[in-house]
Amino acid sequence: MVSKGVIRLYGAWAKRICGMAAALLLCVATAGAAEMNGVRSLIPVGHTVGIKLFAKGVMVVKLTDGGTPARNGGLRTGDVILQCGGTPVTSVEQFQSLLQEDGAADLRVSRNGGEVTVRVEPERNEDGVCQIGAWIRDSMAGIGTLTWYDPESRKFGALGHGVTDVDTGLLMPFHDGSVLPSTVKAVKKGARGEAGELRGEFDLTRDLGALCANTDKGVFGTLTEADITGEPVPIGEPSAGAARILSNVRGDEVKPYAIEITRVLPDAGDGRELEITVTDPELLSATGGIVQGMSGSPIVQNGRFVGAVTHVLLQNPARGYGISMTSMLAAM
Repeated sequence: MVSKGVIRLYGAWAKRICGMAAALLLCVATAGAAEMNGVRSLIPVGHTVGIKLFAKGVMVVKLTDGGTPARNGGLRTGDVILQCGGTPVTSVEQFQSLLQEDGAADLRVSRNGGEVTVRVEPERNEDGVCQIGAWIRDSMAGIGTLTWYDPESRKFGALGHGVTDVDTGLLMPFHDGSVLPSTVKAVKKGARGEAGELRGEFDLTRDLGALCANTDKGVFGTLTEADITGEPVPIGEPSAGAARILSNVRGDEVKPYAIEITRVLPDAGDGRELEITVTDPELLSATGGIVQGMSGSPIVQNGRFVGAVTHVLLQNPARGYGISMTSMLAAM
């Protein structure tokens, strides 16, 4: 269920990022971004937002031990249950209700980019409730960073990687979602071997805009309420050298912080196209470097908008990775 908290959004943990995105690129319209001298331009944002995402179907995140109905029927961790007895599955509660009504059922399941059908025969517990021996999830909520905004189309991109399930590490199958206003209340500093995180609050009752896709290169959507100001910055290609990130690590304040792009890896396909090192003393003092929740922080270099922060190195939180803006935009 959706609750206040921090989504494990950072590829800081290698198991968090994976690729089921091929069937999930739902946002087919391209942003009508402003142009400056013929070069596409977008507003780099850098403010945190709450992200609320609902899955298409329900994801199996864990199977209980033993000869359970789920195991006997052939369900696997990471499966997404799309239908139960021919009825589309829309939530955990609805799925439980379908099992309770129908008992044994054929489940239509999304698995590894395809679909299969498995049959489960639920067992009733002492209270008469049908159970299959599987933990399932239909939604997630947490905090990430808004990367860019297009004032002409009101479209946005955030995170630089997808929202993944905290237990399986798989990309959450997208149905719908929204972004919410967020304020950073505290920071857990990163340390060697342990990722830090931004801790904030967001209002689940107020939406700033709707999501249209959850991909391995970011989440995308359209803002309806947010009034984002700022000058559009031309999109450019990153290069080794000094740069800065825009991040919100205290309250509602967005500030630029110095980093160094130490290496560009244009062929990397996992959001690790840029190796970066935080050099700003203020940010190092406040966060220890890159922490969870900063994912999506815009990277600006030589007057060009070149990328977004995506990962942190657990053994050295001052170092991490980023994705190029051209790769992020291509996912739209």
